[in-house]
Amino acid sequence: MKRKIDILIEKIIEKKNPTVIGVDTRYDMVPDCVKIKYNTDIKSMCDAMFEYCKTLIDATYDIVPAVKLQSAYFEMYGIEGIKVLKQMIDYCKEKGMIVMVDAKRGDIGSTSRGYSNAYLGKNEIDGEKIGIFDTDFLTVNPYMGTDCVSPFVEDCKEYNKGIFVLVKTSNKSSGEIQDLTTTDGERIYEKVGKLVEKWGEELIGENGYSSVAAVVGATYPTQLKELRQLMPHTFFLIPGYGAQGGKAEDIALAFDKNGLGGIINASRSLMCAYKSDRWKDKYTEEQYAEATRAEALRMRDELNSAINKNI
Repeated sequence: MKRKIDILIEKIIEKKNPTVIGVDTRYDMVPDCVKIKYNTDIKSMCDAMFEYCKTLIDATYDIVPAVKLQSAYFEMYGIEGIKVLKQMIDYCKEKGMIVMVDAKRGDIGSTSRGYSNAYLGKNEIDGEKIGIFDTDFLTVNPYMGTDCVSPFVEDCKEYNKGIFVLVKTSNKSSGEIQDLTTTDGERIYEKVGKLVEKWGEELIGENGYSSVAAVVGATYPTQLKELRQLMPHTFFLIPGYGAQGGKAEDIALAFDKNGLGGIINASRSLMCAYKSDRWKDKYTEEQYAEATRAEALRMRDELNSAINKNI
């Protein structure tokens, strides 16, 4: 059986594009040209967000291999927002994209089992096993230890799914905890990185990477380079490019001699490209999707150039 991580890598190779479009949609990000079609009750607002997100996917699915849906920005609108999350998962899969849900789940074992059943595994209903959200990858918070992560790993094995475990995140205060030094001289993110390598040992695919993958931020290039050496079989989801300041030449440190090893996320810089200094004079608000496509192509080319130089 081909591992989920190999399917992702094949998509990256096919499209010559190691990037993922992050869908971090709030209603206030939706262009006025879309909002004007809808009322301002919660359901209508969510319908507007779905149109906006769907249009961006239509503009990029043929050039971008994967999408990362940030669950918080759907959950904040309650039941109607969660319905849109499900709609987006299904729509992106129909378009042939690898779908990641960024929900950062993780709790005691029994609760993690529930989270994993929802996103990766299946629930038995009237004697039939049914997937609920049925996403390809889920982000996982490992800071409650192995019993917190085990249910997700088990479902990766049983249902051929994948997870991205938080190791060194891109936010400014991540070092308050992740950079602390343990009694044996290692930093916490190094400890977690080693655990991720261990958790993924039985899920290594034909490209040498495991479906138990890691989140490592682009905003900390020194740690990114260290973790690539420490975690040779771990594929990286790399946030922090674009709006958060991560640079292409730094991100290239995460890739191996074959130009593989990671996928770079950009959210606001893609979704709101039409507002950016780079594109606002070329594209109108009504051309928001065209601007997103142009930025996705520019991002692809910039990153490929940096990665190729580093090989």
